[in-house]
Amino acid sequence: MKLLHTSDWHVGKTLRGRNRLDEQRAVLRQIVSLAREHEVDAVLVAGDLYDTSTPSADAQRLVVRTLLDLQRTGAHVIALAGNHDHPGTFDAYRPLMGAAGITLVGHVRPADKGGVVTFTARSTGEKANVAVLPFVSQRYAVRAAQLVAATPAENSGSYDQMIRELIDALTAGFSGDAVNMIMAHLTVTGGAMGGGERAAQSIFEYHVPASAFPATTHYVALGHLHRRQTLPAGCPVVYCGAPLAVDFGEQDNTPVVCLVEASPTTPAKITDLPITAAKRLRTVTGTVAELTARAAEFGEDYLRVVVREPARAGLREDVVDALPNALEVRIDPEFAAPLHDRRPAADRTGRTPRELFAEYCAEAHVTDDRVLALFDELHDELTTAGPAD
Repeated sequence: MKLLHTSDWHVGKTLRGRNRLDEQRAVLRQIVSLAREHEVDAVLVAGDLYDTSTPSADAQRLVVRTLLDLQRTGAHVIALAGNHDHPGTFDAYRPLMGAAGITLVGHVRPADKGGVVTFTARSTGEKANVAVLPFVSQRYAVRAAQLVAATPAENSGSYDQMIRELIDALTAGFSGDAVNMIMAHLTVTGGAMGGGERAAQSIFEYHVPASAFPATTHYVALGHLHRRQTLPAGCPVVYCGAPLAVDFGEQDNTPVVCLVEASPTTPAKITDLPITAAKRLRTVTGTVAELTARAAEFGEDYLRVVVREPARAGLREDVVDALPNALEVRIDPEFAAPLHDRRPAADRTGRTPRELFAEYCAEAHVTDDRVLALFDELHDELTTAGPAD
């Protein structure tokens, strides 16, 4: 059978205030075309369909139309909620989308109540089992483990242990006469971040080892990390990556979707299908005159411009006049004016909110570990759409 694996659409995401809905529409249209061209039996959408848990009407319209268009190719369509999505909304629309032949999964479910989706491939008549694991926050992991794995709360351990228990419970019914797959939205230990993920929900306790996936699984379709990568494991553990770069930190990623071919008796064969519909993101460097002379070279690319000359009044306006797609303008540090009588600001690049808060506590001589624990709980609550939201 053939499957198409995609994730992290982030529909509704803007870039430095620039609306990208037309680009996102073009990218999703290309994904539908690939599903039709390759006559896939199923499309697996591994989370973060939206960029926010409260997407605009236009963003919702685009996602719904895309899911319907994918279903109209004849493929089984299965989509789960990522950490940017609102799981309650996914579950609310589950019956309606189910009537249209589309399976939505917002919250973790027991295997016999939608946690495992079983279908028959139209091209081969082979059976497929897909264990679906939406994003699970740290504060919801205990409840999910109790619901799915029947794990008593007092026995629940670390985040990765609870995820292992969920995976074990969902895959317990996998059979030798089917193609057995897992689709999940999470971080696997050792995975490389693509540049646009929420760091606080990708590191710390929010990761699991690749060994958590049973070696008998034919394919593990992952979402959450935006870079295409395969993790070393006893079975194929694959991030397809985001189909378009969501920020300049992802400008060097190669956007693809994964075409997967597998049978109950053969290993999965994976082919990357390039996604070319989005504009390119790139960083360019030079003086204003040099960059102006190269304007035709940049075409319609979105630009992060690093200017190699001292700051002056009107410099940004000159750059934007010459390069209308310059979304960010910086002065090369070599040409930045020296700071006098000021303590140099600490470099916060790549540092997480927790690290910054811990540094603040140290400076304020706050040594109570309970304060950091409360910060973790509050940050998790504010950045995750919970089951009751």
